[in-house]
Amino acid sequence: MKIETILSPLELPALARRDLRRTVCVVFDILRATSTFVTALHHGAAAIIPVGEIAEATALCQKQPGFLLAGERDGVRIRAAQKWDKHLACLGDADDVGGTGQASSPSHYSPVDFDFGNSPREYTPERVRGKTIVSTTSNGTRALLACAQAKVVSAASFLNLTATAELLSGENEILLVCAGTGDNPAVEDILAAGALVDLLSPGKDTHSNKSSNSLVARAAYVHAVPAGLENAIASSENGRRLSAITELREDVAFCAQRDVFNLVARMDAGGVLRRV
Repeated sequence: MKIETILSPLELPALARRDLRRTVCVVFDILRATSTFVTALHHGAAAIIPVGEIAEATALCQKQPGFLLAGERDGVRIRAAQKWDKHLACLGDADDVGGTGQASSPSHYSPVDFDFGNSPREYTPERVRGKTIVSTTSNGTRALLACAQAKVVSAASFLNLTATAELLSGENEILLVCAGTGDNPAVEDILAAGALVDLLSPGKDTHSNKSSNSLVARAAYVHAVPAGLENAIASSENGRRLSAITELREDVAFCAQRDVFNLVARMDAGGVLRRV
């Protein structure tokens, strides 16, 4: 079993030049996209369709009125009549970003309020059972789409880590993808990737089947365990940002839970995530 790991979203564009047909890709966006997708599927959502942009999400839901819209930019639920940039918070009615004279792209407008943000606690059985959800997030959905040509694509989190590890049993080529934050690595994604590496090869000293990034991720995870994963995640950039928002503070502890759902979230050839 060969295990590679992408630690930074800056590495994602290179995937378009790789032949992934024999590779199983596992995508982590712990705070919070993949944690949210796993939760929604556990609570009965029929499917989740990840898309890259706000305009794609709203156009798809216009064609399929029964679909629900979900998404965030900079952690905040997407609302109508606001401008959004890929790596900036809502810009309200301002035409300028920080006085630079550069207006946000019209493609970042939403004509409607989204039904959900990106908090897994929003996706209750009463709201999602039997529903198809179209989601666009700052990093997580783009990471999933970057892996679309792989043999298997799975959205993983601490919430379903062991079930995901079982999916990988017998696979020869595995690529762990950390979605990151903006253009930067995310500590919580690296910890989850490291935890999966540890599950797949517990107690083994041989490094021959792991890339250097995989070893880095595993070492980070092992180092974080004694003090507690929740503490490590809460002290990360995303953890601190979410903790500062009253209504999102509890997401950090929720997403740090280990193996509370026994399911795999797998993306099919049509780009749709379903429970398997």
